[in-house]
Amino acid sequence: MSNPIDMYGWAAQPRHVSVLLNGKKKNQEPEPQTVADTNLPDTPLARSVLEYARKQLPTETFHHSMRVYYYGKAIHTQQFPEWRFTDETYLLTCLLHDIGTADRYISATQMSFEFYGGILALDLLSKELNAPVEQAESVAEAIMRHQDIGETGKITTIGLLIQLATIFDNMGGHKDLVHELTIRDVTKRYPRKKWSSCFAATIRKENELKPWAHTTALGEDDFPNGVLNNKLMEPYD
Repeated sequence: MSNPIDMYGWAAQPRHVSVLLNGKKKNQEPEPQTVADTNLPDTPLARSVLEYARKQLPTETFHHSMRVYYYGKAIHTQQFPEWRFTDETYLLTCLLHDIGTADRYISATQMSFEFYGGILALDLLSKELNAPVEQAESVAEAIMRHQDIGETGKITTIGLLIQLATIFDNMGGHKDLVHELTIRDVTKRYPRKKWSSCFAATIRKENELKPWAHTTALGEDDFPNGVLNNKLMEPYD
């Protein structure tokens, strides 16, 4: 993949999931896909960002970020194998997508956490770690739009995949895309540690600090309540 559109997951996808799936719940029956089955990039860039995320994020958020990587790769491999991007680019997006919720950042800005997180990611990748500009920008855009859920328009491939994977982990959405044994294996390796209550508290904190936050677009009560009532992940919390 020498084309940056393909390498870094820029190709446009419909934002409306029912359009994406042609009205179906899934493209095919999911199969178990374990952590051991899944490629985890081990490039210098990936290692640097992995270490950065470990240091900057609470354990609960770091585990969520890793689960999002493995769930997303299962969705990609089994449901949308035609999607093109490097695993490194998707991993960077997963590791940094919630960086704006870290304690040192959430109250350091008036910006919504996704947008500030995208700026942090862009600076880290392009200025400190010398990632290709097209890759750094793809990661930043996906972070900024990972809660930009809707029924019109388009989004990048990486942006849509992290939407699907975060909704799956946070609310049990699109539950037909991932096999139950995949959930068991991923949560065994990266335990949820009561993630539902943890993330719901983060949502409420963001909304209290910034009543204008983009998170409110998902419902000031509906979103945190939906996270708390995640029945799919309840046995693993």
